[in-house]
Amino acid sequence: MHREVPGEVLFIQANHGLILSLWDAGQMQSEAATDPPAGIACITLSHNLASTAEVDWVMAEAETAGALIVAAPKTQPWGGYTGYFADPDGYRWEVAFNPGWAVDGGGKVTL
Repeated sequence: MHREVPGEVLFIQANHGLILSLWDAGQMQSEAATDPPAGIACITLSHNLASTAEVDWVMAEAETAGALIVAAPKTQPWGGYTGYFADPDGYRWEVAFNPGWAVDGGGKVTL
């Protein structure tokens, strides 16, 4: 199963709730509010949650653990709610709530 926003992103439902998202690199970088550090691939790993409150909680936990907040959580033009942090190696992580996706009690995401 897949969904597409032509010219922007392609979502592919993989196994056990895993979703591969292929974004336009410029669009992804504008949402994350920064370019990745030199030597880091233009890749973002994403953790999708069931509510905006969960996004806020995970972002706070990441910051408490020493992560660098790259973009504070906010409502995006497409209707979702996302924040970004960088891990110790410099890779960006998106913490997201997408109102168009279902997240079950076990955390499995379904398109």
